[in-house]
Amino acid sequence: MPEPRLVTHVWVSAYLRHLSLADIPAYVTARGDATAGAVLVKLATLDGQARAYVREWDLVLDSRRWTVLAEGPEREVDAAVTRQRSFDPDLWVIEIEDRQGRHLLEGMDG
Repeated sequence: MPEPRLVTHVWVSAYLRHLSLADIPAYVTARGDATAGAVLVKLATLDGQARAYVREWDLVLDSRRWTVLAEGPEREVDAAVTRQRSFDPDLWVIEIEDRQGRHLLEGMDG
């Protein structure tokens, strides 16, 4: 039986609130499908570096988990995000700016 999931726009709202409570600036830079769009989280550490996270199915654990799609110079991570959006126009993109590298994705199941 598939695991239950929140509709995407509700999950995004909850995640943004979670980040806000921790004083971590975050912005939706691309809106995807409100009901079933996937989410990509880009974390910019404000030193020219960044990471992009996506949810993938882990066959070993039989659950979804956040994995790093790209990391390195922010320009290269931005290019990877643009490529993902070209493959999936329903993709949501959330950008976080945090010098400490906090993203608070742990426990954020959808």
